[in-house]
This record gives sequence, structure tokens and C-alpha cells, in this order.
Amino acid sequence: MKEQYDVVVIGSGLGGLISAIILAKEGYSVCVLEKNNQFGGNLQTFVRDKTIFDTGIHYIGGLSEGQNLYKYFKYLGIMDDLKLKKLDENGFDIISFEKENEEYPHAQGYDNFVNQLSKFFPEEKESIQRYCEKVVTICDSFPLYNLNSEGKYDSEILSLNAKQCIDEATSNERLRAVLAGTNFLYAGIEDKSPFYVHALSVNSYIQSSYRCINGGSQITKQLIKQLKKFGGEVYKYKDVVKLVVEDNDVTTAKMKDGTSVNAKFFISNIEPKTTLRMVGEAHFRKSFFNRIDSLEGVISAFSLYIVFKPKTFNYLNNNLYHFKNSDIVWTAHEYTEENWPLAYMASMNASGKDEVWADGMTFMTYMKYDELKEWEHTFNTTAEEFDRGESYENFKTRKSERFLQEIEIKFPGIRDCIKSVHASTPLSYRDYIGGSKGNMYGYVKDCNNPMKSFIAPKTKLNNLYLTGQSINMHGVLGVTIGAVVTCSEIVGKEYLVNKINQESE
Repeated sequence: MKEQYDVVVIGSGLGGLISAIILAKEGYSVCVLEKNNQFGGNLQTFVRDKTIFDTGIHYIGGLSEGQNLYKYFKYLGIMDDLKLKKLDENGFDIISFEKENEEYPHAQGYDNFVNQLSKFFPEEKESIQRYCEKVVTICDSFPLYNLNSEGKYDSEILSLNAKQCIDEATSNERLRAVLAGTNFLYAGIEDKSPFYVHALSVNSYIQSSYRCINGGSQITKQLIKQLKKFGGEVYKYKDVVKLVVEDNDVTTAKMKDGTSVNAKFFISNIEPKTTLRMVGEAHFRKSFFNRIDSLEGVISAFSLYIVFKPKTFNYLNNNLYHFKNSDIVWTAHEYTEENWPLAYMASMNASGKDEVWADGMTFMTYMKYDELKEWEHTFNTTAEEFDRGESYENFKTRKSERFLQEIEIKFPGIRDCIKSVHASTPLSYRDYIGGSKGNMYGYVKDCNNPMKSFIAPKTKLNNLYLTGQSINMHGVLGVTIGAVVTCSEIVGKEYLVNKINQESE
């Protein structure tokens, strides 16, 4: 590592790596610093019993030719090397409820989406079309979502409530639950979640849905390959603990190992609260610091990673969103010790080897960080291993067993297929992904106060910028667009968007 770069990026999550590539392509000398053993943030994968599991990227939308994420990835130089498997076009997501046998599909392509759901709700075809039109209209009002540098979205759409908009589309309670059934994608809250978050989350999947064969870490590998092609550098085990400020400029990043690095620009791809503390409260307006510090993190998750015995469990080319019943679609995070879990998402690994049999499956459900209070002062990663103790292992075992009992109701006989079960808690998300209290998707967005969670990519310091899932939107597409917004502050928006459009053709 050199002493001086044009740009230092802190954190190697998707937003950090994309920002690094954009600026490296523009001729800046760029260095990315990662505190953990593995690059990629939410793109990280891990192996259990020779089976690959994703930590965060279970499927990706908008990757068919000409679609928005396809264009962004084409510009970044990674599209042609990704190994992808298209999910079931007639039902990439399935919504189901414990008290009934029906499985309701979300299909790819808007006409197909309407047609497939109309089979279950024949009288509601117009309602489903109305819902789809509303989703598309909202997405069309965000210029960068569609690679336009011109135009501004109408701020009124930030105040639309997701549940209300879905309820307005239809009076059929079951259809309402089915349309809202994938709200695990943004941890939907009944009285807070904005409709634009819902629309931006589901639209790209309806356009097209893919799994990454052998995991999302291939995206990281391809991004790093491109970064190095343009002269960028990446370093792991580099835990930045302090940013030194002189005359309203960040001059130096100091690391836990005693090393330091200087730059003209600094981009932080880590939790904004952590970033502000690294800089020091005195360098920001008190009102701004307090607002960020008071932001509520999105709820966290408890995940089960199941390895199957060979040729025992059929591969499912879709994801499942399953609820105890249809009236808790917006309140599944409000569980008690007794009724947990109320809902879960299930997704499979695409191995590329076998179309018939599954090698592994991931089940995710909501979990409050407070359940882990007893162990919150323990930290455990591959870079810095620490045993949280027997009580923690007992907690995981107890929760895993309870979760498995719930899964068995939907998948009778699944236990007979299991070779091994592995679990992660909100502490795993916190330590590996870096989210405050293990939050899945940055900060809670509230349609009643849309500006509270708004964080601009440029800070009041002359050369400190922010990127990642807490800026703009979460998800692969949201974070990609967020990185473009961040870099636009340095190289110019119109220039950059034109370049992306030209290079993605």
C-alpha cells in the first residue's frame, strides 16, 4: 500500500467496489480497505459441508438484456462473466399461508404477472393490473433508476404508504396479502414503509429474476478483477478506526494495525453512524449528528443454512415467502417468544451441477437484536475469531429447533433429508456485514417523515463521501445506483450517466 492515493474507499461492500471502479476508470488512483477476511459485504458467501451459501444475495432482478441493472453491470465490465440461472418465469416468488394449500405466484414480466395471479383471483384481474401500473409509474419517476441524468422525482411520492397503496388497488384481503407478501425484501412496516421502497424492490424482480450459480461472491470477484484492470488496489484486514480532519478536509485514514493512508477523496462504504464517530462529532453540525445517531436500524434476521443429503430434496427454482396466516403479512416482525417465527423466506442455492436435486437451502426469519443482548459485547469473524460461549450456542440450537419445527409444517419430511444445519444470528450480520445492531437493510424509511432517514452522499466535509445501503436504497440495484450518485458528486452526474449509457449498449 502506498502512502497517498487520489481516493481511499473504506469498506469493500458492493457500493464501495462500484465507486472504486467508476473512479478508477476515470483515471483516479484508488485503494479499497476492508477490515474482514472476505471482500464484498452482503455479497459474501461461505461454505458448510462443501455447500456454498449466500449471506445476503439470494436473487437479483433487472439483469436481462436492456434492463437497468444489466446496463449498470455492462458498464462495470462484469455482466458477461456472471454465471446466472433464471428463476421460474411463471413463479419466481411463491407466497403461501400455513392455514391453506394454495401457493400464489409472482411471475416474471408484467403481463405474465397479471395472468398468473388472475388464475387465483379471476375477478381481480383489473385490480392486479392497477397495482402493476402503480409500481411502474413510481419506478419511472426516479431518473437514475432508468439511467436518466435529467429530471427530479416528485417528493410527494416519498410520502405514499406501501400498505395503503396496495389496499387501494384491491379490496380482496387475500390478494392484498399476496401482493405485499414479499415485503421481507425491505422488512415492511405497516404504518411506515413507503410505497416507493416496495415498488423499487419488486419491480426489477418482476422484470427478470436470477440466482447466482455458486453464490453472489462471483460478483465481488469480477468487480475486483475490473478494479485491478484499471489500476485500483484492495486490501483486507485493514480496519479503519479514525479519520483525521484538518481545515474541513479528511487527510488520513488510520487503521487498527497502526498503519495509515492519505488521499484527496475518502468514500465510506460502512455504516454512517460508524463513519461519523470515526471522524468525530465536533466536525458535523450537532443536529445532523444527532439525527443520524437516532436513526432506527431495520430489524435483523435469524438464518438457517441446511445442507441436504445427496439426492433427497428436490431443487425448487423459486423463492418462498411463507406466513402463519394472511393477516400478519405486515406484522410478522412483531413476534413474541411464544409465537416466533411468524413468517420466513426460503431460498435455494443454484449449483449449476444438478437441476433435479438441491444441495442446500436457506431459511430466514425476523429476529430482534435485543434477543442477543447477553452477547452483544462479543465479536467473532474469520479475521478475529472469538468464542461467544456455551450459552450462545444453546440459544442458537434452541432457536434452530423451533424454526425447523415451523419449516416441517410446510415441508413434511424435510428432516429426513438433512445432513447438517447451521445458523446465524443478528450478531453474525453485525460482525460480518457491519450493520448497526445487525440491521438487514440500513435504516428504517418512514413515509410519515421521509427526510429523516435521507442521507446525502456528500458530507459537510470537503472530501468525505458516503455510499452503501443506508444511502438511497438497499439491494443490489439500489446500492449500485447509490454508488453512481456518490461518484456523480466527484465527476458530474450528466457526464457519468451518459458514459454508462454509451458503454452499456
